[in-house]
Amino acid sequence: MTSHSSPPKIVLVGNPNVGKSVLFNVLTGSYTTVSNYPGTSVEVASGRCRIGGRAYEVLDTPGMYSLMPITEEERVARKILLTERPDVLLHVVDARNIERMLPMTLQLIEARQPVILVVNILDEAERLGMTFDLPRLAQNLGIPVVGAVMKRRQGLEELQQAITGFTSAPRALEVYANDLEADIRRLAEMLKADYPLGARATAILLMQRDQEVETLVRAEEGEGFPLIAPVLHDIKFNRRADLNLLISLERKRLTRKMLEGAFQQRDADHLMFSERLSRWAMNPFSGVPLLVLVLYFGLYQFVGNFGAGTLVDFLEGVLFENYINPAVVGFFNRITDIYWLRELLVGEYGLWTLGIRYAVALILPIVGTFFLVFSLLEDTGYFPRLAMLVDRLFKQIGLSGRAVIPIVLGFGCDTMATMVTRTLESARERIIATLLLALAIPCSAQLGVILGLLAVYPGALVVWMLVMVAVFLLIGYLSARVLPGENPVFYMEIPPLRLPQARNVLVKTLTRMQSYFLEILPLFLVASVILWAGKMSGILDLVVKGMTPLVRALGLPGEATAAFIFGFFRRDFGAAGLYDLQNRGLLSPVQLTVAAVTLTLFVPCIAQFLMMKKERGLRTSLGIFVFVSVLAFSVGWGLNRLLLLTGVLA
Repeated sequence: MTSHSSPPKIVLVGNPNVGKSVLFNVLTGSYTTVSNYPGTSVEVASGRCRIGGRAYEVLDTPGMYSLMPITEEERVARKILLTERPDVLLHVVDARNIERMLPMTLQLIEARQPVILVVNILDEAERLGMTFDLPRLAQNLGIPVVGAVMKRRQGLEELQQAITGFTSAPRALEVYANDLEADIRRLAEMLKADYPLGARATAILLMQRDQEVETLVRAEEGEGFPLIAPVLHDIKFNRRADLNLLISLERKRLTRKMLEGAFQQRDADHLMFSERLSRWAMNPFSGVPLLVLVLYFGLYQFVGNFGAGTLVDFLEGVLFENYINPAVVGFFNRITDIYWLRELLVGEYGLWTLGIRYAVALILPIVGTFFLVFSLLEDTGYFPRLAMLVDRLFKQIGLSGRAVIPIVLGFGCDTMATMVTRTLESARERIIATLLLALAIPCSAQLGVILGLLAVYPGALVVWMLVMVAVFLLIGYLSARVLPGENPVFYMEIPPLRLPQARNVLVKTLTRMQSYFLEILPLFLVASVILWAGKMSGILDLVVKGMTPLVRALGLPGEATAAFIFGFFRRDFGAAGLYDLQNRGLLSPVQLTVAAVTLTLFVPCIAQFLMMKKERGLRTSLGIFVFVSVLAFSVGWGLNRLLLLTGVLA
């Protein structure tokens, strides 16, 4: 029980994509904090609220599918249940997928948790022809059940009443099949300690070979464990491979029993167009052409041509070049004749001419158009369907379809995407995804500049895309064979496919643009100062001279060396350097293609490297850094030779 000195705890649990975060925000408003859970790198949101005149502490746990954890996030979610001892546990489910999610409700009831079931997204479910008798469901389960559409605050008042009136009375548990039930009771009766999940749920997790629970039981039972161990061994041996399947089948049977008279769905022949479109997006025969259309119109036309072309041409080529730059340079030239100060402010690597101009005129419009497309697709629910579409292909490179989320996020910001790899199931998956993000996934600004540059030469763009896809798949395939471990099992809840809401899209886009700009502007200014200091001290010339032979070996002019040096500070910084070279007419189509490929594959920027170090450790990060550097120049050298030999882009 919660002590009198601290408010009672409300803990939110449930699958990803069911509206937990929406409910958390509705309950807590702006009184929230987000921090890593102690001893992990998984973020947990906490906040406070008042319901019925009483203060509550609210925790929003990471997504989990069952009490048997697979990912680090699921382990953290279960650990919160074990350590926080919630006074009220809100299990949020998607009404559209209630039959798949209710088994976890049964697990929570079985674990003697103070559960209130929140059946969210009822509006979408009803549009799909589903009808619910929630009082009947509450009667069947023996717990409070609240229907909700939390994005509209529908059901909030009923939920608050359920929380204030909640009493954690013992509930009668449904029994499993006779032989399985006998094994569970036999083991549970031997557990004498007071377990947070109760003896029955603890016994089932022991039978399912949960190592963390077994360690807990060993510690709690002490000298009594030697009596438990042979019984547990006999149960595992007699049932072997079919035990997990039997438990899963029993929970599904009980779920169907709980839903009897409480849930109905019309024939699938009457599915809405959105549901049919959802299925098309996940079918390889229709999903791949749909993906191609999204990439062509979303990235190539909108981000590449409009963002990196029209908008950048206007901002950089018209406003800055014709009006803003001359005025600013003239102003500083008038107020000071100190050479080093003028160079720092408006020189070749000046704070204004390089830092601010690159960030505002080149990067911001590209980032803005990318984030607009990204927010549109995110709001429709397309990304989980993309994950299902690529799952089979990703299995060949040691990843599951779940990895498409950090990979797609990498096209926005590789640093953020590297952090999101923590949601992947195994350390092997996380390393492979981190390597591929560092190697073959350009961030939005870099991608936009490269698309804008190569859009002038369609053949060059095709070559760049083919090389990047080939490197991504080849390195992923080899990594999956070199790194030990098994291919992951993939499971993901699919949220409803819906029309994007203009307000959501605009808020997400503007918020991301603001966050990104506030992050990159200081970095661009710092990079400008470092490059200025390097130029003034002569160190930059030494670095350029040291790298120039490598750059020339790629068939590129020596002036391109600076772009690679810029790229270490920010990938988009380096891409913007290529933009300047192209405007000056220093790159042929072959050189432009080779430079774009090499720079895309080149080392991760400082921010991404630091995130890699935080998530994967220094040794792994340095190994990835060296490998990516060597591979980038090797691929660039080979591509230059191949293009010159074949005359493809001549």
